Amino acid sequence: MDGTTPARLDAALAANDIRSALLALAADAPAGLPAAIEARYGRAAKDEQRHLSWLLGALGEPAAPVFLRLLSRSGGDGAVELLGTAVQRRLRLPAAELHRLAEELGAVEPLVDAMGLSADACFAPFLGGLLDHERLRGRAAVALGRLGTREWTVPIAQRLPGLTGLVHGAFVVALELLDDPAAVPHLLRELEADRESAGDVHHALVALTGQHPLLPLTSPKTPANGGDSTGLLYRVWSGRQLDRPNPPSIGPVALDSPRRARFTVEDGRGRIRIDYDPPTPGSSWPRWGKSLRIDGERVYDVGSGCGTCETTMTLLGWPPRTAREGADRLRAALADIDDLGSGALEAAAPLIEELPTGHYRAHLADLALERVTDPAASWWSRRRELRGGDEPYTEDPLDDWPGTDHFQLRDRIPGETPTYGVLLPSRPLDALDAGTVARYASAITAGHRPAALALAWVEDIYVRAEYPERFLVAAVLDGHHRLAAYAAAGVPARVLLLSRAEDNWGPETGWSEAFTQVTGRL
Repeated sequence: MDGTTPARLDAALAANDIRSALLALAADAPAGLPAAIEARYGRAAKDEQRHLSWLLGALGEPAAPVFLRLLSRSGGDGAVELLGTAVQRRLRLPAAELHRLAEELGAVEPLVDAMGLSADACFAPFLGGLLDHERLRGRAAVALGRLGTREWTVPIAQRLPGLTGLVHGAFVVALELLDDPAAVPHLLRELEADRESAGDVHHALVALTGQHPLLPLTSPKTPANGGDSTGLLYRVWSGRQLDRPNPPSIGPVALDSPRRARFTVEDGRGRIRIDYDPPTPGSSWPRWGKSLRIDGERVYDVGSGCGTCETTMTLLGWPPRTAREGADRLRAALADIDDLGSGALEAAAPLIEELPTGHYRAHLADLALERVTDPAASWWSRRRELRGGDEPYTEDPLDDWPGTDHFQLRDRIPGETPTYGVLLPSRPLDALDAGTVARYASAITAGHRPAALALAWVEDIYVRAEYPERFLVAAVLDGHHRLAAYAAAGVPARVLLLSRAEDNWGPETGWSEAFTQVTGRL
């Protein structure tokens, strides 16, 4: 062990801002840090052990042997603390160790979660025995869902009528994780019984049947947005042939203006969508975080629908580069476009069918964009400085950085509420072909206006219940070279923005109006 490692660990634990100090230490871990943690752990006070446990978990796989040794020597609250860290870090613990802890600790929350992460079906009987446990039943159901033990589908589904709130949500999510059609009749009975959580049950039926009916969108409380209108949902689902998948259907396009249109999609394939992530291990919320998914891959973490949480985007990984039907036709239609009556949406139909069911707005906009490579120049960090308030801005710009170069509107969008516009790529911008960008730049200089295509949504947030703030967020689906050419030339970029009303969230404008209000000011 490097002689300076224990000293650096001591300094971090003695810092005024221990969290920041530990984060910095984990990011630049010196040689022998796991061993230094192990040496200090046994003589540390309880609060300090909690910090050491977190730091050990942050080091990941290299620290796993030390982690297991500490766990084997710990008991009581110390073992529970270490188990909680293991769950948060999604560490898969050996079955023998979990059996030992079950005998020693009994049924405790992090142990139930750890069993669900173990991938070992031998824990299913123990977890099934907790489905009626007042405090642990929701976690036990989700753990069984993670294990994929379908023999527990019906026992989980049969308990739905006696559940409410987050526990009901956890059991519904468990059925989604099990991915077993045997749950469908029970979910339909939940709708028929006119009970709570209709939106939750609807989501599960979509996941389990592969069908996605179009629901009315009249207010923020409609079922499409997770609201409660069970009678309508039961009528919609009971009238469907659930053993026969339906092909996507695009409703008629209604032009509100040459550059604005509305249409619907029913039974969209959902290969490009914003959707809930599986529940976070250790969390009591069965549904919280969401991701933008493309072709089955989680591309960006988009945070949650929390009305007071900051808008965030975090790159998780690039999607596969797949050839799409009609791609050449779409690019030809977007090669030089001035309005939406010239066949652009018709040409985009093969891609639109890949979107989820919903009510859509299309807007052809000219956006004054800049390419952002410096975290300090991005709206994601600058928004904090622009909020004002008594506290000076001291955050590291990397804390809000989405993890990739991107495009953004040069100026805030006009309006009483501070509103920002960002376009996130679905492929790395530093891998773009320079020759292709140059060809588009020449065409733009000559007066042509090729359009990019992006999926967009608006978040209308009251940050920490102190600062009203809006973000127009767009994920680029096609046209990265075009956007790079526009940004380099300093010419407003023509972008066809498609927005699903159900993906726009905010307390003031309602689900269907947020996008229209913001884009009306571009």
